Amino acid sequence: MNNIQFGTDGWRAIIAEDFTFENMRKVVHAIARYAVRAEKPGAGILVGYDTRFGSDRFARAAAETVAAAGIPVWLAAEAAPTPALSLLVKLRGAAGGIQITASHNPYQWNGVKYKASYGSSASPAIVAQIESELAKVMREGVPSLPRRTDMLHSLDLRAPYLETLDTLVDWDRLRAAKFRFVIDPMHGSGRGLLRELFRRHEITCEEIRGTRDPLFGGVNPEPIEPHIAALQRAVVQGKFDAGFALDGDADRIGAVDRDGSFINPHQIFSILLWHLAGTRKLEGAVAKTFSTTKMIDKIAAKFGRQVWETPVGFKYICDRMLESDILLGGEESGGIGTKLYLPERDASVNALLLAEVMAWHGKSLGELVALLNREFGEHHYNRVDLHVKNGQKEKAIGHFSSAKLQRLLDWPITRRENLDGIKVYLGEIGWLMLRPSGTENMLRIYSETTRPETTKRVLDSVVALVQQL
Repeated sequence: MNNIQFGTDGWRAIIAEDFTFENMRKVVHAIARYAVRAEKPGAGILVGYDTRFGSDRFARAAAETVAAAGIPVWLAAEAAPTPALSLLVKLRGAAGGIQITASHNPYQWNGVKYKASYGSSASPAIVAQIESELAKVMREGVPSLPRRTDMLHSLDLRAPYLETLDTLVDWDRLRAAKFRFVIDPMHGSGRGLLRELFRRHEITCEEIRGTRDPLFGGVNPEPIEPHIAALQRAVVQGKFDAGFALDGDADRIGAVDRDGSFINPHQIFSILLWHLAGTRKLEGAVAKTFSTTKMIDKIAAKFGRQVWETPVGFKYICDRMLESDILLGGEESGGIGTKLYLPERDASVNALLLAEVMAWHGKSLGELVALLNREFGEHHYNRVDLHVKNGQKEKAIGHFSSAKLQRLLDWPITRRENLDGIKVYLGEIGWLMLRPSGTENMLRIYSETTRPETTKRVLDSVVALVQQL
């Protein structure tokens, strides 16, 4: 493979095609070179992994590659969430962490995430340095170094992670509310953790899809519709009050109301901000990616909070959280972080906080969404990932960036923004955004309007237009 490209969070590829032991060792050796040059390598690197096919073996090979470079390395004893690795990197003062995971990608994929010493996604500056080292490794290869078993140690990621999560919410309030929950780890690395916490505090909680399955039950381990149909059925059939879904490495959250309705990441982000800034009156600004709901802006304005907008990718949110006092930072894909914990997205933390909001206000998730809609107006979001031909991404971005395009369907284009891709505002009804993938022939098309049928109409028309270009 001549070119290993990092996306918004690490490198991912299809197992046995590009994600091979050889290529994975090249990426890990580049990370080790970066750590030796720019971090405190003596503090060691932690290596974790998820439940995907071969992740444990890839993780051991990664740990051996780090140890061969003369860096102490601690290898997780079992599969654990990516944010558990991030937490232990921060608590132990490690030089960094390597997680073998492809997050929410289909089962054929695996990947490498690097977590920096502050316990979150590597910043764009760090990624650039790792990519520079990787370019050298691609030219020179990984040197044949003796195995250093003396540098390789075992580490329990799950127990200290559980103990930290246990301190984040008001368990007395949760217990008194008598809500009942279902947890869906989607056969991923978050299995067993939230169930253990809820049951520890005598709160009714059941878990579905909690066994290890490298095929993820035949669905993508991404906590959105239609992949969470099993959770929706479990909540309705068991008459539970809510369900929480975690993606494959448990850093993205999805939720289900008691009637089976999907509570999307924009709504989750909005509920948490409304509660933390409004009800709990915690200080701090807000950070959100370019593709995230405008309801966040309205809630922030009510409570006098500054909103920082970033390109798509949690690494940009993390950067802002490290530089400013950010109460809550999030992205449209379900990654949300809070200063109450780490500058890192964490599905389990957000599930606990959502449960606490429900208990605090005595309302279901659907009732909380309805409350926000009444106060701030309805915001209906959707997205299409469109596979395109060579050159089509550029033509589409150029078409919607041009001042010659003054209307879309019934609405005037009142302004444009180009922080990441191109976003056009359609009068008072909402916005449309086009963003090209940096690693494949795909154009992501987003829209948010005041009515679901309007959002669908906008997306359908733009897809048809792009296909004609």
